[in-house]
Formats: sequence, structure tokens, C-alpha cells
Amino acid sequence: MAIYLHRGQKILVQGITGRQGTFHAQQMRAFGANVVGGTSPGKGGTLVDGVPVFDTLREAVGETGATASIVFVPGPYTKDAAFEALENGIRLLVLIPEHVPVADSIDIVARAQDLGADVVGPNTFGVISPGEGTKMGIMPNHIYRPGEVGVVARSGTLSYEIAYQLTNAGLGQSTVVGMGGDPVVGGTFVSVLERFREDAATRAVVLVGEIGGSAEEEAAEYLSTLGKPVVAYLAGRAAPAGKRMGHAGAIIERGRGTLDSKERALAKAGAHVVTVPWEVAPAVASALQ
Repeated sequence: MAIYLHRGQKILVQGITGRQGTFHAQQMRAFGANVVGGTSPGKGGTLVDGVPVFDTLREAVGETGATASIVFVPGPYTKDAAFEALENGIRLLVLIPEHVPVADSIDIVARAQDLGADVVGPNTFGVISPGEGTKMGIMPNHIYRPGEVGVVARSGTLSYEIAYQLTNAGLGQSTVVGMGGDPVVGGTFVSVLERFREDAATRAVVLVGEIGGSAEEEAAEYLSTLGKPVVAYLAGRAAPAGKRMGHAGAIIERGRGTLDSKERALAKAGAHVVTVPWEVAPAVASALQ
């Protein structure tokens, strides 16, 4: 089992003829993802690495029956791509682009909620389920192995490092989810943890957070109902207040979103909080004994 993804799920790639879309569509297929088509206005009828290209999302869904789509278009055009997908039956939408206007993200998330669709991102590395042999994202294929550890992260590169450490310790992953680093994203720690709670294939969860916002404190309030061990690592220990560090959402303002407040909340809720990434795998191994 896994969350969000399942083996054989039909996936579209919006922006498949661009450099990033082409490369990552190939990598997704190499991992086992069932990429059945892509879109690129004006290039319908062509192929990208054997995958058919359509002019519109409506046509692509009609021809392939896809229910999931990953978006590789510039940030200012992401809202149009997302609405086209949602209005034509896509119910799992992964938004890779950064620099999506906040107002656009708000509109996308609201429309997805109206339609009962899941949105991952924007500004995300995506979702990967090694046991299901499928992914929708830009993460490197070789660092993941099937297993029982769920990972939910705000940071892509930190999640890669932690997944690699888990794999090297013999701890595979059930599903790894990138929430996205923007202030407004489709999924929260709580919504992903709820999925992991229901997933029998996930026995432990790693939460990778960072300074800024209140997502980690909200997650802490939920942990008592999770029923599974949680190991948490939060980035931003040396970040100065009031300065954005990497992600648009990683900023401490007016005393909110500090590392100390987040770590204290998580620890109080029962999470094992570590201070460096390489402590995650030993902590998970200990929790699963």
C-alpha cells in the first residue's frame, strides 16, 4: 500500500515537451510510473520518448483516462494549467513550479477542495512510493527502496539526504511526500499524517520541517492520534529572524515560526526530535524495534 499513488496509476505530464518536463517524464517512467501522455499546446500528435503529446488536457484525459497529472510550466502559468487539469477530471495534481503567485495558489487549493482533488505543492519535489514502483516528481530514483517508513517534508534536498540515510540503514520508504516550500500549499503535515495513519504499510513517520509558519505546531497537535512513532528533524537552526531562507515559507516573523517553538511542541507531543539529519535513521530504527 501507499498514499496518493498506486501501481499502474495513469499519469499525465503538463509541459512534457520542455526540457524539465521531458527529462523528468523519462525518469518517472524509468522508476516504473505509468506516464500515459503529456500536453503541450501546438505539439499535439507528436511523441516524447514514445509518450503521446496532446494539445489540451481535455483531449489527453479523454484519450488516456488519466486521473493524475504533474505540472512543469513556469510559475505565472501554473494556475491555468492547474485549473485545466482539475476541471477535466484530474484528482491528484502535483505542482512542481516555484514562483507561483500566492493569490494563484490560494485559488488552486480552493478549487481543488471544491472538487475533492488532492494537490501537492506548488514548489514541491513531488511524491514517490517505492513499494508501488511509481512516482510523480523530480527526486533521484536511486536513493529510494520499498519499506515501512513514511516521510513528509517541506524541503526537497533535505528529504533526499534523509531518504538516502534511511536506505543505507536498511530502512525503506512507503511513501515520501513533498508538501512544498511556499506559504500556501495543497497539503499540510496534518493532512499527510492522516493518510499515513490509515496506511497499513507505514509503521513509522519522519517529519522534515523548517522555520517559518505554524505547520509543525499544527502537526504536533495531531500526533497523539497518529498511533505511530514519529521522528522529526527541523532545518533553520542558524537562520536570523526576519530573513527568508530558501523557501518562501521559511521566514520567522514577529516571533512566530521559530525552531525552538516547533521543536518544543513536537517533543511535547511525543515525537523524537533530532538536531542533525544523520540522526534520523538510527532514531527510526530504534522506534521500530
